[in-house]
Amino acid sequence: MNKTLSRTFRSLAVRNFRLFAVGQVMSVGGTWMMVVAQDWLVLSMTGDSATALGLVTALQFTPLLLLTLYGGRLADRYDKRRLLTIANLVSGALAAVLAVVVLTGAVQLWHVYLFALGLGTVNAVEVPTRMAFVSELVGADLLPNASALSAAYFNTSRVVGPALAGVLISQFGSGPVMLLNAVSYLATVLALRMMRPAELHRIAAGSRAGAGVADGLRYMRSRPDLMLPMVLVGVVGLFGFNFQLTLPLIAKTVYHADASAFGLLATALGIGSLVAAFVTTARRGRPSALTVIGAALAFGLLETLTGFAPDLASAVVMLVLTGFATMYFAQAANHRIQLGTDPQYRGRVMALYTLIFQGSTPLGALFVSLLSERLGARSGLYVGGLISLAAAAVALAVVRTRREEPGEGSPCARSPRARSSRPGRRRDVHGRRGESVRVLGPRQMARPGERHP
Repeated sequence: MNKTLSRTFRSLAVRNFRLFAVGQVMSVGGTWMMVVAQDWLVLSMTGDSATALGLVTALQFTPLLLLTLYGGRLADRYDKRRLLTIANLVSGALAAVLAVVVLTGAVQLWHVYLFALGLGTVNAVEVPTRMAFVSELVGADLLPNASALSAAYFNTSRVVGPALAGVLISQFGSGPVMLLNAVSYLATVLALRMMRPAELHRIAAGSRAGAGVADGLRYMRSRPDLMLPMVLVGVVGLFGFNFQLTLPLIAKTVYHADASAFGLLATALGIGSLVAAFVTTARRGRPSALTVIGAALAFGLLETLTGFAPDLASAVVMLVLTGFATMYFAQAANHRIQLGTDPQYRGRVMALYTLIFQGSTPLGALFVSLLSERLGARSGLYVGGLISLAAAAVALAVVRTRREEPGEGSPCARSPRARSSRPGRRRDVHGRRGESVRVLGPRQMARPGERHP
């Protein structure tokens, strides 16, 4: 039992990651409370308008669509800890301003729109920087475990935050909840400033590859093993991952429930995601393409069934299962992409991942809002699930036509640096399915400027 626990939480032995995790649990908890408070406020102000809620969601994620690649460029060029500190301070200030406007009773819908746009702009830098920063905290060997634990604390907050927000909104309204969110950003800022910079696994400034956005896109184009999960993430994220919009609509218009029930639905989704996050902490290497596709198939099926849940209780049960498939797919795709990427390009590749995964949300939100207005709130779930199923089936057909997957098994596979290395440092081995896999020697596995463990 002790060995199992030590394997599950082994990244927490790293002091810097431990600080980061504690700060994130508090901050992300506030963020999920804010999501519920903001959505409920918009529905209350607009008479349950799906269009207004979709517009808020679109405004919050449009900057991710437009600016995330440049955010990834910043992450690859500048100190990530400093960037994250600034981003969290600005986000906290924005949340505090909106909280004051709501508490004073002066709030109008355009205030919420403006806040969503501002927060989305900050997130265009914060999200890819945070994702790339995890590898600096723990190094390549612990990255799968640290990434899974990050998902675990994210979903711990996702379970607690909406449930607590539902109770607080029912008792005190949205304003106090928004104020709590503003204060919660300080936890991440404090954790970042308490870290020991000398213990970060950084790339030496002089050894970085070309830091332009175009360089990152050319690198991605040369990696078909990264392109397939990236495209699948794009389709599933666009049509399937719209729970921020579908859940409040279903709670109010299908089950005719209050804020507490909405919080219960969001909590159910979070519980399933949390379990999946802990399951993936056992992952030690890069997942296969079939693992990613299988998870997408399961997600599409479960989301479709959730869309037809006859009552609130059955919806809660189905959302637990859907939440598990959601997180398992997201983690499998994330690990396959991140562990297959040269560290010098990781910020830009993860920015592209963020752009595709979250930047597509404005389009998805508008699609779901229009669909819900015409076919009802349930359609946002079952149509998204069916499209996700179809995308996964196409991806499976593509993989089955390939006899081998290029770049398998190497975190630096097919990078310009790896291709220019001396051939004496490579050796060919055979993977589990018999494909030829290129494995790097210990010196090449260590990043420039980093001590080899």
